Amino acid sequence: MSKLTLNGVMLECVQGDITRQPDMDAVVNAANAQLEIGGGVAGAIHRAAGPGLAEECRPLAPIAPGQAVITEAHGLPNRNVIHCLGPVYGIDEPSDRLLASCYQEALRLAEQAGLRSVAFPALSTGAFGYPIQEATPVALAAVSGMAGALRSVDHIRFVLHSERDLQIYEAELARIRTE
Repeated sequence: MSKLTLNGVMLECVQGDITRQPDMDAVVNAANAQLEIGGGVAGAIHRAAGPGLAEECRPLAPIAPGQAVITEAHGLPNRNVIHCLGPVYGIDEPSDRLLASCYQEALRLAEQAGLRSVAFPALSTGAFGYPIQEATPVALAAVSGMAGALRSVDHIRFVLHSERDLQIYEAELARIRTE
C-alpha cells in the first residue's frame, strides 16, 4: 500500500475488491451508459448491492462518457455508489479529457453529498481497453489537481485488481511525490 497526502487529502493505492471497502463513504462504479449490471466492476458492484441499485439507476440513464451520477449503496457497506462512464479507448475522444472528467465529476458529487472518503477502481482499463500505463497518470493528475479544492473529501483510495496494476499506480504516486 502506498500513501501520499496532498493539501490535506490522503491518496492511497491498494490491491483489493472494490465491493469490500467498508471504511469508505462511497465506491465508484465503472459503469456502462445504461447504468446496468455488466461485467467487471459494474457486475461486481451490482451483484453485491442487490436489485435495488438497478432500480435506482434506471431513471438516471443513459449517461455519456465523462459523466457521473450518484445513488445509494443498497447492499454494499458504503453510503453511496458513484457511477462513472469512462471512455472506450480509441473510440471516445479525447479519451484523456473524458477519463479525467470521470474522476473530477465523481469527486464533485462526493463533495456535494458531504462525503469524506471515496474508493475508485482503475476506470476504463478493463473492457473499455484504456491501457493502464496511460490511464494511471490521467487518473492521478485529475484527482491530485482537485485536492486543494476539496472541502469534505479527505481520503481517496484507488482499489486495483492486480498486483501489476497496483505497481503501476504506486510508481505514478511516487513520481507525484517527488514533483
